[in-house]
Amino acid sequence: MLTRRHIRVKVLQSVYAFNQTEYSDLDKQEKFLFYSIEQMLDLYLLMLQLMVEMRNHAENYLIVSQKKHLPTALEKNPSRTFIENKMLRLIASNPILSETIKRKKLNYWAQDGEYVAVLFNSLREQEWYADYLSLPETTFKDDQAFIIKVFKEVIAPNDKLYDYLEDKRLTWVDDFPIVNTALVKMLSKLNEKNAAATLVPELYKDEQDREFALRLLRKVVLNEEKLSAEIEGKTPNWDKERIAEVDLIILKMGIAEFLYFPSIPVRATINEYLEISKEYSTPKSSLFINGILDKLVKEFETSKKLNKIGRGLQ
Repeated sequence: MLTRRHIRVKVLQSVYAFNQTEYSDLDKQEKFLFYSIEQMLDLYLLMLQLMVEMRNHAENYLIVSQKKHLPTALEKNPSRTFIENKMLRLIASNPILSETIKRKKLNYWAQDGEYVAVLFNSLREQEWYADYLSLPETTFKDDQAFIIKVFKEVIAPNDKLYDYLEDKRLTWVDDFPIVNTALVKMLSKLNEKNAAATLVPELYKDEQDREFALRLLRKVVLNEEKLSAEIEGKTPNWDKERIAEVDLIILKMGIAEFLYFPSIPVRATINEYLEISKEYSTPKSSLFINGILDKLVKEFETSKKLNKIGRGLQ
């Protein structure tokens, strides 16, 4: 589920938290890093469960509407297109998902069903929802496209949901965009044949990715003075106090990858941190960071500090 960029972001957050703590404890920060990463999977599962709960809410809404004293013609013969959505049925029937949610005690929507109602009401306001309900028959592809649209246009942008998640677990605020991207990618690939392997992904692609997270955190924290010294004198137009804390951490992480991770290409490192800076720092940060890292790469090449192995790593 996680990409190396996601891991870099979590390490960035951990280094920032470590620097803000008066009594720094690297062991505790390492544990928090992995705890924080693990919570991303919890959020992913919670969002999957939320879509199923919206369908369940729609079914309850339909039952209540039919019991009205004077139901309308539409309420007497309602569309069941959303309730019978093939993708949601596939998700709801997956035993691994159900067991994982139960094991992790992520039954939040049973306790906080009002947020499900808020999202369902928002869905009902969409013209394209009415268009979908009017379809006499749908294919799996139709249902899949609809659910992805629901997630992108109703669930992901909802401010009340965002506030709710922030109240539940503080780290979820930063995880939300990452998890949303992973979910949309999964939903786009999901089908009946690959559901068992795709629906609940492994958090790390392999053990190397988990090790990368730990090593990167340690290299940045334990080599603070050395990494800071590499930056000294490279920012003539910037006072150190004027450089954003996040930018300094991103620079140190980039330098750490140049010096201590021989299998990661220089250009891959620079590109990754430029993208991260666009998301997590100031509008001008990417230009600033690109200039400093490019300058350092040239210096490292001249001084033979770069020790990259394999083709195309420089």
